[in-house]
Amino acid sequence: MFDVAVFGSLFLTLFVIMDPPGITPIFLALTAGRPAKVQKQMAFQAVCVAGGVIVLFGLIGQQILDYLHVSMPALMIAGGLLLLLIALDLLTGKTDEPQQTKDVNVALVPLGMPLLAGPGAIVSVILAVQKADSTSAQVSVWVAILAVHVVLWLVMRYSLLIIRVIKDGGVVLVTRLAGMMLSAIAVQQIINGVTQVIRGS
Repeated sequence: MFDVAVFGSLFLTLFVIMDPPGITPIFLALTAGRPAKVQKQMAFQAVCVAGGVIVLFGLIGQQILDYLHVSMPALMIAGGLLLLLIALDLLTGKTDEPQQTKDVNVALVPLGMPLLAGPGAIVSVILAVQKADSTSAQVSVWVAILAVHVVLWLVMRYSLLIIRVIKDGGVVLVTRLAGMMLSAIAVQQIINGVTQVIRGS
């Protein structure tokens, strides 16, 4: 009732795409200035949101995209543009200026989606579910999804220890680095989407 090959393949794919180590500085930057208890809650909420989105698209993702007449490349480009806007705010420090952003739950957007549950992860899960032609393969797919999200939660939950070491000055540095990394991820996502559009035309 369990296919190790299917589990390993999807787990590694999602691990690379969702990138638990790489999300750490971005999580720290987006949640900086909030109490530790709130940050822990946001780590859990982000994983829950990402998990909910992934499960939804795993179950009826293709039907949703077909109904909306949205292609996979369009989803990738849109997600990339959204991430690029957030990255520019991190790079310029504008996230500290508007007072209302302090009340925004970044666990939902951009952490939960599109950072964790981004187009790459969504597409991978849709394809994995479609290819799982047996009960053992289906079980393995969903266990792999659960395992990746547990790893994500653990990494973000315990990344808060870093803040105690690097202090406020370090948080500013991490924020700028996170913005640079996130902008690169966003641009690459847009390039991948445009490349797929060109190949399909």
